[in-house]
Amino acid sequence: MPKTDAFVPGEQHFILLSLPPSGAQKRLAFALVFGILTIYFIAVGPLSDIPPYPIAAFIPSYTTAMFVTEALTAILLFAQFSILRGRAILVIASGYLFTAVILIPWILTFPGVFESTSLIGGMQSTVWLYFFWHAGFPMFVIGYALLKDADPSKQFWHGSVGAQIALSVAVTTAGVLVVTFICTAGEALLPHVMLDSLHFGPLWPIAGAPVVLLSISALIALWLRRRSMLDLWLMVVMCLFLIDQLNYYFNSARFTLGWYAIRISGVIAGSLVLICLLYEISKLYATLLAAVLAQRREREARLMTGDTIAAAIAHEVKQPLTAMVTSADAGFRFLDRSTPNLDRAKEAFKRVVADGHRAGAMVDSIRANFRNDERTKTSLDVNELIRNALALERGNLQKHRILVQAEPNKQLPEVLGNQVQLQQVLLNLITNAIEAMAAKDEPRVLCVKSETHEGDSVMVSVLDTGTGVSPQDTDRIFNTLFTTKPDGMGMGLSICRAIIEAHNGRLWFSPNTPRGAVFQFTLHANRSMSAGA
Repeated sequence: MPKTDAFVPGEQHFILLSLPPSGAQKRLAFALVFGILTIYFIAVGPLSDIPPYPIAAFIPSYTTAMFVTEALTAILLFAQFSILRGRAILVIASGYLFTAVILIPWILTFPGVFESTSLIGGMQSTVWLYFFWHAGFPMFVIGYALLKDADPSKQFWHGSVGAQIALSVAVTTAGVLVVTFICTAGEALLPHVMLDSLHFGPLWPIAGAPVVLLSISALIALWLRRRSMLDLWLMVVMCLFLIDQLNYYFNSARFTLGWYAIRISGVIAGSLVLICLLYEISKLYATLLAAVLAQRREREARLMTGDTIAAAIAHEVKQPLTAMVTSADAGFRFLDRSTPNLDRAKEAFKRVVADGHRAGAMVDSIRANFRNDERTKTSLDVNELIRNALALERGNLQKHRILVQAEPNKQLPEVLGNQVQLQQVLLNLITNAIEAMAAKDEPRVLCVKSETHEGDSVMVSVLDTGTGVSPQDTDRIFNTLFTTKPDGMGMGLSICRAIIEAHNGRLWFSPNTPRGAVFQFTLHANRSMSAGA
């Protein structure tokens, strides 16, 4: 099996866990981090002689802006979890909630905001809340990074979404309350990191080292597993966390120019992350709406095609079948006499044979409608065919909570074929796989992959973990009108094989291990494109 892309149906083009960042987003993220570093080094370099200057309104304004930004981001991610059920999204949503909630006791303990000292706690309370804040969020990020590439059976939540969100909110809030109690009621027992309300003491490097290491670990975990737009912006956030913590190693005081620069940059970066998430989600739902409309049109087209096939079969085959029944009945009457008329019976049975051959020829004629002329074939990207088929089936995949594995193979040559017919083959095979897995318990995994085959061909494989095909049916599944479905017509796989054979390819079946089915077909590469390349 290829490496799992953690995406619920249509994964990589539809959800934040695997929606790839654009080039513009990467440039914006790099420019943001580079700009913050530049401003910071100016503040701690040429302008480092400016003494600390407390601004009374800054801390309330900063805390309010951060709380609103973090809370909205948490709500947005919880909403994503309610749709996609990804445990990784739930973890990172809880991380943003943790940050938003811990800001409340942080500002209440900050000296000089509400009273000359602090509203609750003591001098050490604020800095220790800072430690827990900047150690806790990286731990959530590490959990997110590990979960998004976990085993398919562990990536998604299958219980009540509302109950799980409520539990996460309750546990996160309880954690903040415990931390607040330790930092306020137990303030006298905590190591003294602050010398006064402005300056940090010599214990800061020791107390801050684990926090710095956690931020570095989170950044490394994201870097090693980076794949999505969400990963990119979380890396930006972790870079800011790291700069914020390292700042105190060079500038051990509050309200310096560097201290202000870091906090203002944090607000700007957090706002940009939220804006980018909102923008990408707006694009996401616009794309989904377009996909739903396209899927609806495709289903209507498939229904029309099915009706056309059924009407053609009924119209063309009904007459020879009726003639066969009439001739057979006449033959039996000629035989069922006291003196059988063998000559007339033979004539009747000959007509049965002739009508049988005529019915077969009509079926072949209907199948020929699916054999495309060379002029209708174009050069096609197999990766694009797979991507479009998965997008059209996204609703069914999400409905049955099926994990999709579909990594594009960029080394494949293009193939020569009819796009509509080949897409119909993929849709039929994917639909069969969905129906086979819908009847089974977890895990439900659909793998669609492509690879080169015997030098000048491309092989496409559709693997599922469904009910599979019983051994007694393996030799019949491609037969016309054979079906194992109660409401099936027995035409789908027969038509698929006819289309592939019309493209000079081959379609076959094999069992999947440990369970399920594998359908594979080959297509010849476009030799003219290969030669031109």
